[in-house]
Amino acid sequence: EVRTFTTTTSGLLSLTDWLESQAVEHVAMEATGVYWKPVWHVLEGHFELILANAAHVKNVPGRKTDVNDAMWLADLLAHGLIRASFVPPTPVQELRALTRTRKQFVRERTSHVNRIEKVLEDANLKLGVVLTDILGKSGRAVLQAIIDGDSDPESLLSHIDRRVKASRGEVLEALRGHVSSHHRFMLKLHLEHIDALDRAIATLEQEVGAGLKPFLDAAELVTTMPGMSAVAAHAVLAEIGIDMSRFATRGHLRSWACLCPRNDESAGKRRSTRLRRGGKWLKTTLVQAAWSAVRVKGSYLQAQFHRLRARRGAKKAIIAVAASMLTAIWYMLRNGTEWHELGATYFDRADAKKTATHLIRRLQQIGYAVQVTAVTPA
Repeated sequence: EVRTFTTTTSGLLSLTDWLESQAVEHVAMEATGVYWKPVWHVLEGHFELILANAAHVKNVPGRKTDVNDAMWLADLLAHGLIRASFVPPTPVQELRALTRTRKQFVRERTSHVNRIEKVLEDANLKLGVVLTDILGKSGRAVLQAIIDGDSDPESLLSHIDRRVKASRGEVLEALRGHVSSHHRFMLKLHLEHIDALDRAIATLEQEVGAGLKPFLDAAELVTTMPGMSAVAAHAVLAEIGIDMSRFATRGHLRSWACLCPRNDESAGKRRSTRLRRGGKWLKTTLVQAAWSAVRVKGSYLQAQFHRLRARRGAKKAIIAVAASMLTAIWYMLRNGTEWHELGATYFDRADAKKTATHLIRRLQQIGYAVQVTAVTPA
């Protein structure tokens, strides 16, 4: 039986009543942008809901209508052929919305800072050359003076802190430009927008802190990992939650995050191992954390990065480090344990013979004759 309902709240409530009158127990729906969420919220608690990945339940091309799609989903559900997508509980969904919005605001703020630099370049003011942060204390004071109508280099120099590394002569030359009323208007516009974004980000931080109360213990565990800041830990928990039973193995979590090579094989040949598209929020956060982790000296993650970079390049190596971090997070959340540092010599200890062979070969390549004698450990 096929019926059509409107997507208004009253229409979805009518849908709920009709499904209950038909003794329906399971309901399947496709994940289509954000349009599945209102339907999910109304039906949740009344039925066992299954959210299907549209790519997994695609029908035969050339026969696509809404009715055919609905009938196809019902047929697949009746035969148990729909793999349910991961839908986190409501508190995690709300935290996810907050962390994603915060990230969007931070990106938007960065874009406005870049636009300010473009305006300064247009006015031939080299403020970004002599200051690390053009919106720091000195940079902000100079920008405000320019907006107020001051364009004299000597006067602008008085707003620069004495601790700036550049010499006074270099700073004075950087402040010598041609500022018009148009430049002042654009600078004022961007600064006002940045101030508004700063206030919004501060408000979001407070809201994220309140939403994180049930997950504080898990967040503290995750931050014990090198490179994983509090902000990154919050973003990761908002994406995957804290219940690792939703992912049968660590490989399932890596696959869901699109951090493992794809399988693309035909006639016995592997055609592509590129990462699948998707997981952009979690994947970008983990890659950023991985770049921070590989800078920690004497760490396992740094050793893994350098080991892989020599053979596969930096891009593939950093993805492998991000996947290792996600694997560790799966174990940490499942077992409730902190990060255990294996050390930079882990790979050497794990395969001592292979390491010795590699070092001997390197010495031979540069002209040394090597005689190896095994030493019995004390």
